[in-house]
Amino acid sequence: METNSRYELRDDQWERLVHLLPPERTGKKGRPAHDNRNMVNAMLWINRSGAPWRDLPATYGSWKSVHTRFRRWRELGIFERILEQLANEPDEESRMIDATHVRVHQHAAGAKGGASSRQSDDSEAD
Repeated sequence: METNSRYELRDDQWERLVHLLPPERTGKKGRPAHDNRNMVNAMLWINRSGAPWRDLPATYGSWKSVHTRFRRWRELGIFERILEQLANEPDEESRMIDATHVRVHQHAAGAKGGASSRQSDDSEAD
């Protein structure tokens, strides 16, 4: 199964959080750790797809390794630290628009049965 890049971090997004993650190489003996970026992308795939851990595409590696890393980072408070950092550095991806500043298109205002016809109905009822 092929990974879906829409679930993965872009380079600019990765650069914003790479320094918030634990180092991949700790100097301890044993098997080297998996790449943090691949692990984060795998976690995002699970989160965004809503699939169970066992359905993680094989291109991300073992679902069990990803799940173990997820649990470890959750216990260390890594995700809270990432969210705090990202909340302090707003990006331009989402903006809120106050509807009081958005004008209605001219054809959307005053259609038959709109406010003008209600006013005339009200005056006839008096």
